[in-house]
Order: sequence, then C-alpha cells, then structure tokens
Amino acid sequence: MQNIIKSILAILFFLCLLNMPYGYYELVRFIAFAGFGFLAYKANEEDKSEQVFIYIALALLFQPFYKIALGREIWNVVDVVVGVGLLITIFILKK
Repeated sequence: MQNIIKSILAILFFLCLLNMPYGYYELVRFIAFAGFGFLAYKANEEDKSEQVFIYIALALLFQPFYKIALGREIWNVVDVVVGVGLLITIFILKK
C-alpha cells in the first residue's frame, strides 16, 4: 500500500512539470498532504522515526491550507527531488 501511494505521489509531482490548470496543483497539494500524513503514520507504526520526520516535513511543505510561495521554478525542482526521492524509496531502499 505504501509503495502504491509513493508511486501515485511521484507521478503527480512529475505531472506538475507540465503546464496544468491551477486546480490541478491545488488537488496535488491535498493529495500530497493526505499521502504524506498516511506515510508518516505507517512509518511511526514501524518505529522509523527519521522517516516520520521527513514525511511530516513534506506534508507541511505541500499542505493546502497556507500557500508557500516559492515560485514556479523552485516548485518544479522540489517536485522533481521529492518524486525521485519517493521512487528511490520504492526501488532502491527495499529490504
């Protein structure tokens, strides 16, 4: 389940690089907030405190309630870094 959420989030972040309507970016923020919250919860259940911290920080970064204005270029870099990071946790950091 966690890998599916990570995959969906990565795809959504990579699609943010395209010229999408503003509503799409708002939807991604809601989905990312919920997805990272769930991943933080599951990491806490597995007693992985460093992952809990990372997922909470990402949930706060993408939260939909208070817009963090970084500019389109910086958000594109953030989307790529987070998307690649999620894919790395799926494919490279397997047990």
